[in-house]
Amino acid sequence: MAKPFIKWAGGKTQLLAQFELLIPQDLNNTDGFTYIEPFVGGGAMLFYMLQKFPNMSRAIINDINPNLTTAYRIVRDSPSSLVMELKRLQGEFRQLNEEDSKKEYFLNIRKSYNTEEHDDITKTAMFIFLNRTCFNGLHRVNSKGHFNVPFGKYANPTICDENLIMEDSSLLQNVEILCGDYTQIERFIDKNSFIYFDPPYRPLSSTSSFTSYAKEDFGDVDQVRLAQFFARLSRCGCKMMLSNSDCKGYNPNDTFFEDLYENFIIERVYAMRNVNANPSKRGKLTEIIIRNYKSTLTPTTNTIDNLKLAI
Repeated sequence: MAKPFIKWAGGKTQLLAQFELLIPQDLNNTDGFTYIEPFVGGGAMLFYMLQKFPNMSRAIINDINPNLTTAYRIVRDSPSSLVMELKRLQGEFRQLNEEDSKKEYFLNIRKSYNTEEHDDITKTAMFIFLNRTCFNGLHRVNSKGHFNVPFGKYANPTICDENLIMEDSSLLQNVEILCGDYTQIERFIDKNSFIYFDPPYRPLSSTSSFTSYAKEDFGDVDQVRLAQFFARLSRCGCKMMLSNSDCKGYNPNDTFFEDLYENFIIERVYAMRNVNANPSKRGKLTEIIIRNYKSTLTPTTNTIDNLKLAI
């Protein structure tokens, strides 16, 4: 099974068993439907959908982070060249025996990645290297768009997973890759579209405001704009599902999303989140799923077994 070639904060791999129960019921029987992800991130849902629904006729992904969308394009179009460059970085990194030497190598790559011009293959190899060797596999940038996650202190991380890149490349061959504001996907929408929104999550508290996947922040004003976009698309007859943090689950008085999406179905799923620097604040919590359709897939025995493991 192909899976994301990068780690991503808030990645959905662990939630797929629960998502499978919430996908529109008629997708299996719809020839020529279009799947769209306006905030693709690590792409767990994308790779799941590409493998689950061979009847899908079109897939479109988008993200505002140009280095991320370039990485998808390079994995799709130039996997062999990317593997060669990743093997070089992996070989040089593993030759270093001392942690201080590995940290210095990491910092040099990070500085070069942020400040120097590189071709897309080299830039993507650096992007994946930093993702695999930084703290907790985070991708975070500052207001200048510079990657600023510290060294992860891993003894022997897998920097080049050749088989995974080749599998992902094969699946991505017919995927259209866009870069920019999520609203540009509107021109592709029709009644046979299924859109999954996974925007930067609204912070549960003032100390958990990790929203900087790109240099542009994503605050409450942006969440409201997204909800308005969601409502407008819903009137076109397409089917949509959206994930976000469960603010009400954390604070019963915080009905931000319940108010924004009062005309849609809101449910909760369970997730493990491990990116908090404070270990006591990691663990299982709920997230919300918002959808504009009622009929969902009928669970199979295998799906139910996977769901029990997930929660």
